[in-house]
Amino acid sequence: MSFQLTQKEGEYLVKLARRSAEQYLKTGQILKVPSEVPPKLTERCGVFVTINTVKGSGNEEEAHELRGCIGFPYPTHTLAQAVIESAISSATQDPRFNPMKAEELDQVVFEVSVLTPPESVEVENPQEYCSKIKVGRDGLIVERSYCKGLLLPQVPVEWKWDEEAFLCQCCIKAGLPPDSWLLKGTKIYRFQAIIFEEVSPKGKIERKEIE
Repeated sequence: MSFQLTQKEGEYLVKLARRSAEQYLKTGQILKVPSEVPPKLTERCGVFVTINTVKGSGNEEEAHELRGCIGFPYPTHTLAQAVIESAISSATQDPRFNPMKAEELDQVVFEVSVLTPPESVEVENPQEYCSKIKVGRDGLIVERSYCKGLLLPQVPVEWKWDEEAFLCQCCIKAGLPPDSWLLKGTKIYRFQAIIFEEVSPKGKIERKEIE
């Protein structure tokens, strides 16, 4: 991946995501892109903001439960603007969940995934897709007719899927039968991501290594 982010830039994005969601949930106002935004964060990039509810505390191993995940697959917005919009949408517009309430902000962690532009995976035979993608490195987009599904690179690692299961689950995400990736006319795209996440609510921010 040619595009890189420093630790400070990653921390800035995660804090920006939390601040955007917090301001919107408390006041209904959309945060404007700060004037002091680092130059690299004015470049156009695809980005997703994931919000996870932290379950468990103390000596128990903390588990994360998805609370919202929305973003821009393609580099249509500057990184800072995309994070602001994605954070608000993840908190309030994910159709799988009820909108977040401000009281939940102390129980959730924010994760920002900065994406490389999706590239088409070209094969002679659909069976080759499994050897052309790699769990722990790639995210996937499946497109067929009007159906489209996207899964971030961290998802198959968290669910312990192999490449074939990853393809099937991405088809399901698109609203398609799981074996649709084998059909002529289905398009598969791959991308990579730089991921930064809060270790605990409002806590330390680390780069997430998924391989």
